[in-house]
Amino acid sequence: MAIERTAPLGTGGALRVPRARVVPLSAPPPLYEAAVERYLTGAGIAKSSARIYRISLTTWGWMLRGEPAPTGPARRSAKPAPFDLTTVDDPALPPVLAELAAARADEMDADTVNRELSIARKAIGWWQAQGWIEADPTIGIERRPAPPDRTKALSKPQITALWALDASVREKTFWKLLYESAARADEILCLNVEELFTADKRGRVVSKGGAVEWIHWQSGTAQLLPRLIAGRTRGPLFLTDRKAPARTPTLDVCPTTGRARLSYRRAEEIFEESTRLLASPLARPEACDELEGWTLHRLRHSALTHDAEDGTSTPMLLARSRHASVRSLERYARPGVDAVAQHVAEHDPAARRKR
Repeated sequence: MAIERTAPLGTGGALRVPRARVVPLSAPPPLYEAAVERYLTGAGIAKSSARIYRISLTTWGWMLRGEPAPTGPARRSAKPAPFDLTTVDDPALPPVLAELAAARADEMDADTVNRELSIARKAIGWWQAQGWIEADPTIGIERRPAPPDRTKALSKPQITALWALDASVREKTFWKLLYESAARADEILCLNVEELFTADKRGRVVSKGGAVEWIHWQSGTAQLLPRLIAGRTRGPLFLTDRKAPARTPTLDVCPTTGRARLSYRRAEEIFEESTRLLASPLARPEACDELEGWTLHRLRHSALTHDAEDGTSTPMLLARSRHASVRSLERYARPGVDAVAQHVAEHDPAARRKR
């Protein structure tokens, strides 16, 4: 960041404290949407994280225009009308933004709201460092308390029921790979065929922060991968069912089939719809459209929880999850309700006497 300073002398020759003026490092993009893209590339956001960042910043685009952001199905593919990045410096914006953020927090879960706020502040800070804007209108907006959710890990019988679903080879392979590798869904969807080492049951992924790391899988995935790959030697591992649109980036198009890389949004939709009856086993099948299924992240959460229940050591869990600290791992490594119930039953004195 370049700074120009002036130091005129005041009355009597005393040095007056200068005021810094930030000189933009590059010409600022006129529109907010362009500024978002410049941030994602210029700040070195990992490809596996860029999708989440873009969605969050698109959501904040509505509120930075002084409008409520859409929620639920209306949020998908919705974008705010174009507006100037300098709108962020409007002194009338902070109170309006605080009210909109509070209203959104009442409709969304705390984890989502906090993540979106954190991403918005990172982008605003980067734009300030470039000299494109001066103000941070999010100052004063507080993070929401997020009580820990102890139910995110699926039970082992639920995982078994998932494998029994009637699903395509693509879905079965994707779900198996997510669970067996305990990797993040973004990382798996960014995998290319040439990054697989099938003989060793491992693959190379770009992790959060841009680090290149290894993931490992088991026999379930190993048996499905040849059917999914079907002779392909390079290009995205998981593909859509249709040809890629004309403007799809080359890296996201299979050179053999011409189909595009499967998106996180579509993969999440398929998984959620496929697991609705598993998530609500007492519901009637005809009420399926009114139910909510599981999220992809629960497969990673479940894999790490089941490892912990089976006695996997903390160093191995850290290596498998690729978390930076034990504290980050804590919420995954907590034994699930079925494991606790089994432990209590096995240590029931009356039950032992009966045996």
